[in-house]
Amino acid sequence: MIAKSTHSSEAAAGSPWIYTPWLDLIVGCGAWSAPLLLISYFSIASSTRAWAVAFYALALFFNYPHFMATIYRAYHRAEDFQKYRIFTLHTTALIVLTLILAHSWARVLPWIFTIYLTWSPWHYSGQNYGLFMMFARRVGAKPSEWTRRALYGAFIVSYLTLFLGFHTGPSSDPLFISLGIPAIVSRWEQVLLIGAFFLLAGFGFWRLIQETGWRKLIPALTLFSSQFLWFVLPAGISLIKGLEIPQSRYSTGVLAVMHSAQYLWITSYYARREAVGGTGRKWSPWAYFGALFAGGIALFVPGPWVASRVFHHDFTTSFLIFTSLVNIHHFILDGAIWKLRDGRIAALLLNSRERISDTAAQAGSHFSRAWVWLTGETSAARQLRIGAAVLLLLWGTVDQARYFLALHADNLPDLKRAAALDSFDAPLQMRLARREMEEGHTQPAEAAWRKAIQANPADPAPREALLKFLIEQKRLDEALNLSEASLTFAPNDPNLLVDHGMLSLEKGQADTAVADWNRALAIDPAQLTVHLDLAYELDREGRAREAAAHYQAFLEQLVQQPLPSRPKPDKVIAVVLRMADCEARASETSRALRSYELAETIAAQTNEGRLESVADVNEAALQARAGKLSEALELYQHALKLDDSLGDTSAAAQDWAAYGQFLDQAGFPGRLAYACFAKSESLMGQRPQTQLDEELAGKEKQIEKQIGAEAAQIRRDLEPALQEALTLRP
Repeated sequence: MIAKSTHSSEAAAGSPWIYTPWLDLIVGCGAWSAPLLLISYFSIASSTRAWAVAFYALALFFNYPHFMATIYRAYHRAEDFQKYRIFTLHTTALIVLTLILAHSWARVLPWIFTIYLTWSPWHYSGQNYGLFMMFARRVGAKPSEWTRRALYGAFIVSYLTLFLGFHTGPSSDPLFISLGIPAIVSRWEQVLLIGAFFLLAGFGFWRLIQETGWRKLIPALTLFSSQFLWFVLPAGISLIKGLEIPQSRYSTGVLAVMHSAQYLWITSYYARREAVGGTGRKWSPWAYFGALFAGGIALFVPGPWVASRVFHHDFTTSFLIFTSLVNIHHFILDGAIWKLRDGRIAALLLNSRERISDTAAQAGSHFSRAWVWLTGETSAARQLRIGAAVLLLLWGTVDQARYFLALHADNLPDLKRAAALDSFDAPLQMRLARREMEEGHTQPAEAAWRKAIQANPADPAPREALLKFLIEQKRLDEALNLSEASLTFAPNDPNLLVDHGMLSLEKGQADTAVADWNRALAIDPAQLTVHLDLAYELDREGRAREAAAHYQAFLEQLVQQPLPSRPKPDKVIAVVLRMADCEARASETSRALRSYELAETIAAQTNEGRLESVADVNEAALQARAGKLSEALELYQHALKLDDSLGDTSAAAQDWAAYGQFLDQAGFPGRLAYACFAKSESLMGQRPQTQLDEELAGKEKQIEKQIGAEAAQIRRDLEPALQEALTLRP
């Protein structure tokens, strides 16, 4: 607010108080900061809904009017309007154009919201510094250039400490764009800034106390302690405890309420002195605060409602746009109009003897003439003021009621009442759909999802919920149409591309699916499961080498995931085995062998004996083709021992048959291969059913003819031959 003070003060040493000591200390100097911050910190987590309603109501009485106070200050006198024309007219026009752009281009909202959240603490710091210097100069302090620089530097570094906390690492809020400062860099920079804060503050206060004594600086010291509690202490706690600083809480929570109350406290004093000292008119606090209250509602409430009801824009998004841009406009305008170097402001706030001139207040212009008429005593102007105030009051009441009802996520009738007041609210429709589904009302839930999509097509949440519902209902054509329509609004949404690919594959459009998945990976390489989807499809199409590359990419990203978020070991082993099979079919024998060995190692460490046996048999077959008979023998034998320990007769039947085939092909004694085939047949308990079984049965018959009468002897007692096969060496 009162951003900087320069040159010597004309104030005479006297009482520092604006209204009364207690009111000035509690509200103006922020003495209530510690209890309010503690209450909000410990209560918000346990009573989120109650605090949300409380802050929304407090905004109506503090936040909204404090923005209107700036409008009142800049626009109600023609002299001020002309003096700050670049801000009151041109900047305002630019803000309005940005408002229109944000409603038509959703991607600009995170940038606007980030500017608003980042700028807010700087704005709070500027107001605290201005009031700090005002209190010091009201008691006769005339700080030197070095003293002012040191104190101003302390306010700057306190803000920078919080700024680093905001922009450390990735953002957890989709609407906040973090600079992504590395944590180790941010930590040391914050430590240095906190040290600088104490050094600068110590030097500045030492010089001020020498000049005035510490008792006269009690208001200024209290204000400085508020700055410490708002910015430095939370940053210090986050450094020690490793807590994340929530950006939105600093800009929209209890700090915003305290800042707004502080602003209304000082602007009401300025407006009273301006009215009485300039013209001698009687100043009415009720009329002043009534104008701020009604004007504050006019700034925030009608815009989102009109955008939602008339243009069918998402109410919540529109409210965020209006909130961000009204705040940014306030920051710009406020920084321009409140400066203690301004003679008029100094005269009113510092008890200066300078005469307050109001000669230009009647400057002729369309705006000033309209304002004079509107604030005049004519019957028409009075009726217009009263009518507008009543309308805005009713509108604000309805807005509060809608917000209160919309928060009742578990109360279906309340949600329906809120939707009846304004249905174009995507978060509200999402809560309504969830509650309808819990009640078993699928059609109203579907209608709510579609309403949410209509209100905010760029929001992925309602689209994903409706897609899941349609897929569960086997309405794949509708799901595909929905995903295609959504791609026009979010062509680079990786999750949407993945969903569209899955639905396209279900309709037999494999090429489209592969293209969608490749595009999703190009946009977001962290899409872990997409590698599996691509690998499965490429494997099915016989493109083994490409499939193996995606299996490998999946596994490489998997090891970087925290342990709790990884799939179960059997799922990982299955992926490794698929990758090994693809590598084997792609003639990448050495890579396939390493993959089989990896699968065996993981399976052994996680007691997945069945999968370890599969890996052994597959590797054994590959080793046999490479001519490494000794390695193949050991692997087959190990697999068969695992099957026996697990009691898995189905796996054992397959593995005995595979071992027999290997022994026959490798030139080992035919009776051993015959015993393996016979064991497999006995475990199956029935005659061959598949073509492979038929081939093995034919091989068994062929060997039976070769060994003659010995076959009958082996069948009567399989164990000796089987034990010999299990201990066989080249």
